[in-house]
Amino acid sequence: MTSRRAAVSAIDLIHGTGFLNQWSHKSGSISPPFSLFSSKAFQPKQPRIDFSCVKELNDAIGLFQKMKSMQPEPSVLMYNNLLSVTAKIEEYSFALYMFDEMLRMGVPVNVYTMNIAVNCCCLLKDIKSGFAYWLFFKRVEPNVRLHTLIKGLFLNHKVAEAGKLFNMLLRFRICEPNDVMIVAMVDGLCKSGNVLPARDFVRRLERSRSRLDVKAYSALLDGLRKSGMVDDALQLLSAMIEKGITPNVVTYNSMIQGLWTRETGGCKVLVNEMSNSNISLNVITFSILIDAYCKERKMEEAEDLLEIMKQRNVCPTVVTYNTLIDGYCLRGKLTKHKVLDSMVDKGLKPNIVTYNCLLNGYCRKGRIDEAWLHFLEVPCKGLEHDTITYTTMIHGLFSKRRFSEGWKLFKDMEARRVCPDIYTYSTLLDGLCMNGETDEALSFLHMIEGKGVTPDRVTYGVVINGLCKNGKLDVARDLFNQLPSRGVLPNARMYNNIIGALCHEGSTEEAQCLLTEMQSRGCAPTSVTYNIMTRSFLKKKELSKAIPYLEVMREKGLSADVSTLSMLIDQMQGKTKDRCSFSN
Repeated sequence: MTSRRAAVSAIDLIHGTGFLNQWSHKSGSISPPFSLFSSKAFQPKQPRIDFSCVKELNDAIGLFQKMKSMQPEPSVLMYNNLLSVTAKIEEYSFALYMFDEMLRMGVPVNVYTMNIAVNCCCLLKDIKSGFAYWLFFKRVEPNVRLHTLIKGLFLNHKVAEAGKLFNMLLRFRICEPNDVMIVAMVDGLCKSGNVLPARDFVRRLERSRSRLDVKAYSALLDGLRKSGMVDDALQLLSAMIEKGITPNVVTYNSMIQGLWTRETGGCKVLVNEMSNSNISLNVITFSILIDAYCKERKMEEAEDLLEIMKQRNVCPTVVTYNTLIDGYCLRGKLTKHKVLDSMVDKGLKPNIVTYNCLLNGYCRKGRIDEAWLHFLEVPCKGLEHDTITYTTMIHGLFSKRRFSEGWKLFKDMEARRVCPDIYTYSTLLDGLCMNGETDEALSFLHMIEGKGVTPDRVTYGVVINGLCKNGKLDVARDLFNQLPSRGVLPNARMYNNIIGALCHEGSTEEAQCLLTEMQSRGCAPTSVTYNIMTRSFLKKKELSKAIPYLEVMREKGLSADVSTLSMLIDQMQGKTKDRCSFSN
């Protein structure tokens, strides 16, 4: 209802009803009833309003109703404060409703009011109303922020339209693009997956001698980093510094996050650079570093960083504590409750991510009943199960072969309208295959494809693995051969499944042919591949055919596993005994 009313207001703006009439003068020129900055002989004392009490929608509704009945009437500045607070708690529809009511009451809205309204439209992906507000208001006040509309277009996946709008501003000289508009373009392009066009856009601005600020370069750097182009991001960082643009904490945070997955030494250099440049590590920097240590299972170092944060008066967030909890859960230390207790002592409320970490930890350890208790506790804490919660719990139940309970939970998930994702579907397919229900798995795969879900490598890999393990190699190979036409290139794990099944059936020559095909298609064999081939020949007592694969493994720096080595030793000992018997 509120969104429809906001849209009607937007149309009224263009056609000249409501808001337009309030601002029209007999001469036809547009002027407000009074200027916000005009002085009056008598200004009634404005009532004091505590906006910090607005924490949720009902608070905003109550305060707005109270303000409407106040005498003297609150100023537009006070209404703007309430609009701003309402937008911050993400109640955009109600903010637009208040804006509509302000127009109806004749409140002399200003640029700040309009900017909030345009921003709320864009965040609700109601771009048409946002443009309507802007098209009218720019006649009165040309400084309404266009970057909000650009951001809205990107949020609404209208990448081409955002580019056209920016080019239109340049071509017709509607206004000079400022730093905020440029950042909106660079950030929008990067987040929509258009990182290279974003880099071209920045280079074009550089050639036109536009001076970009650190925020624009940081947005591009972050986009390059997230696309795996870490070396390009490092080059951009060097170029920034050469241009005299000093990186800020946001720039360094992005680079530290990108480098840690590749080299910890480089991250330490960047942290030292921050210290030398008097740039303080913020909560995001610390959280990134703690997350990195947790992923490397260096929990003592992660705990030390948490202590350093406290010493520097940097308050850990829920994200920081969730990272630590997840680290301990991955290590199987589920009795480590002091992190959770510390979190609560700091006044931080565990969120659904906290519970997802705990669920994952208990399920990985096979402690499904304890995981289930945490699952049931979620609603009691005022939280809602999300897709990850359901998927983790279903996977845990399937791992203990509690298939009926897992499927019952999936039905509950659907009933509560929690949308399954591709990981949920892959988990369900894996459960069917584990239970030997391969025909049902194929039917389920076709069903989700019919719903418009696009299976990925993991999904197809689960089905192919299940078919192979359940003795349906022909069906598995048929699905495997269809993958390229479905837009999925087989990975090493899929090849290993088929090769392993062929070897299990004694078809080593076919397995060798598939290995050759694997290499010709640019998919590098792994140690698993070579171990499968080696064992298949050792099983057939064909040591001479197994040796070349062992030599290839040695050349590539790969190792034979315990099972392969055991078979190899047995065969070598058997050969020695045979020679001894022959000599005697």
